[in-house]
Amino acid sequence: MNDSGLKELPLFKRVSADPLTGSEGAAQCFIDLVRDFSEFGQPSDEKREGAIPYVINEFWTSGQRQAHSIHEVSYRACFKPQLPEFFIKRLTKPGDAIYDPFMGRGTTPVQAALMGRQPIGNDINPLSILLTRPRLNPPASSEVARRLDQIKWDEGEIQDPELLAFYSDRTLRHISALRSWLIERAPLGGSPDPVDDWIRLVAINRLTGHSPGFFSVYTLPPNQAVSAQSQRKINEKRGQTPPDRDIKKLILKKTASLLRDGPMASHPPSLLTTGTAQSTPAIPSGSVQLVVTSPPFLDIVQYAEDNWLRSWFAGIDVAGVAIAHHRTETGWENMVRDTLTELARVVRPGGYVAFEVGEVRNGKVLLERQVWEAAEGLPFDRLFVMINQQEFTKTANCWGIGNNAKGTNTNRIVVLHRH
Repeated sequence: MNDSGLKELPLFKRVSADPLTGSEGAAQCFIDLVRDFSEFGQPSDEKREGAIPYVINEFWTSGQRQAHSIHEVSYRACFKPQLPEFFIKRLTKPGDAIYDPFMGRGTTPVQAALMGRQPIGNDINPLSILLTRPRLNPPASSEVARRLDQIKWDEGEIQDPELLAFYSDRTLRHISALRSWLIERAPLGGSPDPVDDWIRLVAINRLTGHSPGFFSVYTLPPNQAVSAQSQRKINEKRGQTPPDRDIKKLILKKTASLLRDGPMASHPPSLLTTGTAQSTPAIPSGSVQLVVTSPPFLDIVQYAEDNWLRSWFAGIDVAGVAIAHHRTETGWENMVRDTLTELARVVRPGGYVAFEVGEVRNGKVLLERQVWEAAEGLPFDRLFVMINQQEFTKTANCWGIGNNAKGTNTNRIVVLHRH
């Protein structure tokens, strides 16, 4: 294991140019590195669709637990840590700023911190900071245990009986006690105590799930909360009743799991913001070496609906979070254009953007084409589209749906170089 928590990969084929210098030829150097990649047994395949060059290979492992344990936080439509690790390792050096304007659960900033880089992140959803910030400065398990002992668990009051579809009466009272404690001691604004911040992160990720490791009765996976009405139907169908759960014990267990691979690496101070990706005035111009990001894919994932219970627990008004849903490709491309315009400001000359998209609408829409067009005329060299095609999928299937009937089945990354 290296300092990133991922298995060390050998260097690419040695070439004379250096992709970190920002000098002429750096972009070509990275193209050559990707073309020559054969770590998993096969050379890269190259194709061209119109004006867009594609480089296809298995660039990182599909293993579920190849990354540092601190990444194991559930969130809809998030990419694996291996994706940002690939680019961070090859295109940055320790101390460089790494940015994700759609950070979601914070995979890119967390991986950047693990590798000694400066983590910068932004998201329109304030829940994002609550999922990211605590993992950049995690407390010791002993501190968490002492703090949990201070909470008056039996003084919690049930304010929304609808939630009894998920929790027993006792469990919901304990959740309410913890919620009240955190809302009072760790408000959304400002810099909360790191221990309270951590406890909230863990509790958010234990609210619902499909095993006894969660606070709830059996329900959908933890990154997608159903409505209380739907949960009552699940309970009736399965003949189940919400059991009592030991909230403190489950928080300590998840804390130990997240920290099992060791502490967070030393890294420069983070910068996390809440707002649109198209306007990030808090990020200085020319300060970022690498952007690794993945925006919402049209209207495929309903982030607000999926996170309603997490938002309730955190005290977030989910109705006030203006998460964009683009029903047309043109509208989505316009959003990407505005985002890339802002990235052209914050990325330094010689820096890079790795813009990941996916297959949507049964493979009929390949969003990398919209990203490629959106970058036209901006101060970026459009290098290629990387397709990370896992070993269990034939290369031919990267142009359509090959693994499942719906969803994203390959990582498709538009790589841009700031000139």
